[in-house]
Amino acid sequence: MRQGRIRLFPVIAAVFLIVPIIEIYLLIQVGSIIGALPTIGLVVLTAVLGVMLLRMQGIQTFLRFQQSLVQGRNPAGELLEGVALLIGGALLLTPGFFTDAIGFACLVPVTRRTLVTWLIARFGSGLQGSLHTPRAYRTRGNVYEGESTRHDDGSTG
Repeated sequence: MRQGRIRLFPVIAAVFLIVPIIEIYLLIQVGSIIGALPTIGLVVLTAVLGVMLLRMQGIQTFLRFQQSLVQGRNPAGELLEGVALLIGGALLLTPGFFTDAIGFACLVPVTRRTLVTWLIARFGSGLQGSLHTPRAYRTRGNVYEGESTRHDDGSTG
C-alpha cells in the first residue's frame, strides 16, 4: 500500500467507537439540562424534521439530475448530492445530537453543495472517468424517427 493513503478499517473502527461515546455524552448532558422526556422529544423531532427535509431536498436534487441528463451535462454533482442526502437521512434517523448535526449538514443545500464541490475538486479526476452522460442523452445532429419490425429469423427491417 502506498504511503499517505488512509487505511479504511482503522478509520471505520474508530468511527464506530468514538461516535457512540460522543452521542451518549451529549444525550446525558442535554438530558441533565432539559430532562429525559424533552430530550427524547427533541431526538424524535429532529428525526421528523430530517425526513421532511430529506424528501424536499431529494425531489429537488432528482429534478436537477434529470435536467443535467437532458442537457447533456455530467450529472456527477447531482449524484454526489444524492449520496449526501442518503447519508444525511440515515444519520438523522440515528438517535443522537452529533449524528443529527452531521445529517443536517448533509441535507442543507449550502453545506451539502460545499461538501460535494470539495469532493469533486479532491477526487474529480476519478469521477470524470467513471461518470459519463449516457449516449441516449447526447444529441449532435439530426434526430430521425422511424419504425422497425423484427422477423421470426431475428432480422430487422
